[in-house]
Amino acid sequence: MARLVETFPTNDCAMCILSPKMADVARNPNIEILAYSELVDVKGYIGNFEAFIEKKPRYVDEKKCVGCGDCAEKCPLEVESEWDMGMGNRKAVYLQFHQALPRTYVIDQENCLKLTKNKCGVCAKVCPADAIKFKQKVKKKKIKIGAIIVATGAEEFDPEGISEYGYGIYDDVVTQLQLARMLDPSGPTEGKVVRPSNGKKPKKYLMLQCVGSRDVKYNPYCSRICCMSAIKHAMMINTEQDPKAEIYIAYTDIRSFGKGYEEYYKRASDLGIQFIRSKVAEILKNKKNKLIARLEDTDVGEPLTIEPDLVVLSTGLVPNESAEKIAKILRLETDVYKFFTEKHPKLAPVDTKIEGIYICGTAQSPKDIPDCVAQARAAAVAALRSILKKEITIDLAKAVVDDELCNQCGICVEACPYEAIEVTEEQEGLKQGVMVIEPSCKACGICAAECPTGAIELRHYKSDQILGQVDGICGVLNEKL
Repeated sequence: MARLVETFPTNDCAMCILSPKMADVARNPNIEILAYSELVDVKGYIGNFEAFIEKKPRYVDEKKCVGCGDCAEKCPLEVESEWDMGMGNRKAVYLQFHQALPRTYVIDQENCLKLTKNKCGVCAKVCPADAIKFKQKVKKKKIKIGAIIVATGAEEFDPEGISEYGYGIYDDVVTQLQLARMLDPSGPTEGKVVRPSNGKKPKKYLMLQCVGSRDVKYNPYCSRICCMSAIKHAMMINTEQDPKAEIYIAYTDIRSFGKGYEEYYKRASDLGIQFIRSKVAEILKNKKNKLIARLEDTDVGEPLTIEPDLVVLSTGLVPNESAEKIAKILRLETDVYKFFTEKHPKLAPVDTKIEGIYICGTAQSPKDIPDCVAQARAAAVAALRSILKKEITIDLAKAVVDDELCNQCGICVEACPYEAIEVTEEQEGLKQGVMVIEPSCKACGICAAECPTGAIELRHYKSDQILGQVDGICGVLNEKL
């Protein structure tokens, strides 16, 4: 959201909405922000989690840095800016964006000349607060927590693999998020849309929908935000950049599903933005080095050729690159697309199969900002409710160990995917043996299947109970036959 200049369908300033919330979080004495940190492991269960976190070295002292920017101003090295989606550059010591919190600069250890070649060090010389610390190391931290909310978000699908669209081949083919960075007054082009190839103002735009979405070769699902993002940017270009610009939106279906979205779509049509139901065959360059888009107008069944100055691809959303790693750490399930899976799509949309762990926003599936906010509130309430309980209610269907049959081989400990079984040493009032941590046990039955001595069974689902049911069913069937 911080990368956007405006949000649909109200065209509100994105940072005007987001910045006050960020400031509230930073000022709240009960909230600790562990910025530039990574979750490496989680143990325990609801009400008794232990999170192991690694804080990466910024090579800048957070307590001393005043965010003046002198270090970045004097840094001689420029690299491509990830924040601006490659549309601009940043220094090797940088602040990701102006409103970032905490307002502390960070040194890029992969590109900094001091860290890679032991040269330069200009930033340390010009820093008035003596905040540059090249000897910083990774810090490890363990915190005890009662509940976890997963909000890893999503990323823009990379269309470089779809060769027919020319992304990564032709400079004047960009994505909607790259266009958003150009439209931002604080962005790489100071709010002016230009052709990356020559820096000139485009006169004709072509926006292509469903790039990497609703496509069985890439992502079969609809990403929900792409149609509205294209309409928003088309309207911004028309009203703020160039009312005379020709803007074409080539779509499969316009999906304006939310409150006020259909009216937003109609306003764009009234402004003269041209919507073409079509399929794009290819984008290439002619002998004059101009882009040519070959389309098929599916409404009339005829081929169509457009010569745009700028092609904008409306790419879908895919899970954050860290989502798969987080899922393994938290032992959560993901769907075939690597989005986190909820416990029940209707009755428990923010719960997971692990009590005390909740999901929200685009970590679960593509959705727009209002839906992310609504789901985040639901996850917060669910987490609060779970840790305020005086007692935790658990299902009785859990693994149980028969101490007389158990030989403490440890096979069940290795087999359990939820780390719900451990071998305990003899203590006062507790003899050595295998113990099941019932709040963590999900009654999957893997331990019972793996146990070589039959010492573990599921309470209420013991072998003799299930076999008795089978015998009873078979007896009834035999009588009927």
